[in-house]
Amino acid sequence: MGETFLEIQKASVWQGETEALRSVDLSLSLGESVAILGPNGAGKSTFLKILTGELRPAATEGMVCRLFGEKFWDLDTLRERIGVVMPEEVKRFEPFEAAFDVVLSSLRGAYGRTRQMRFSQAEKDATRDAILRVGMERCIEKDFGELSSGEQRRFLIARALVHQPQVIVLDEPSTALDFSAGLQLSQLLRKLAQEGQTLVWVTHHPGEIPPEVERVILLKEGRVFRDGIKRKQLESGTLSALYDLALKVRWQDGWCQVKIAG
Repeated sequence: MGETFLEIQKASVWQGETEALRSVDLSLSLGESVAILGPNGAGKSTFLKILTGELRPAATEGMVCRLFGEKFWDLDTLRERIGVVMPEEVKRFEPFEAAFDVVLSSLRGAYGRTRQMRFSQAEKDATRDAILRVGMERCIEKDFGELSSGEQRRFLIARALVHQPQVIVLDEPSTALDFSAGLQLSQLLRKLAQEGQTLVWVTHHPGEIPPEVERVILLKEGRVFRDGIKRKQLESGTLSALYDLALKVRWQDGWCQVKIAG
């Protein structure tokens, strides 16, 4: 593993009267791909906002929060080091917008409006390279609204990749995709991990975590419930306690399959 890009100690976050994270200690390093797993209300979204620089924990005694070794950061600079893929971003683009421009606009931290912006040939080349990397060259001339939901999701991944970030954060990446599109998306993300791209994969579903993701962090009620090697964390007793439901786990080809016990 490489450089530690996230270090938090005694990190607590309050949202209104709710303590969304409770004295969390965690570090993430470049070169490892990690899944963040837990039920609704576990603190996954709050942790994600710390990771992407949108939130800072409460300034309490002993609290540490560093991204790439820095206590304070510029969000524009951070965006070039951490790419974020959130399915709800689809709604930020008009159907008539060129799919190419959806990716290109990321270089200005914008959504749309590329017609009022000037881009260098190098930036256009980087955009084309990102689209090719996600296997969407056949759609490069289409409008965003012409694409299927799975194709749109791939363009959002290209949008995150265009900066050549060190880390890609995926927030429930398969949400609202049909079975076929979900399989194709999984295949793409596995390919990125195999190429050495650091992924942080936030999900509700253990069965979505691919073999290439070796570490799993389990969150429950704002705390780190378990953290470690995937095969040791995703077992029947631990997942049953995490979800408060009797579950049975079996493994096949590096994939975790979960069903209700009995």
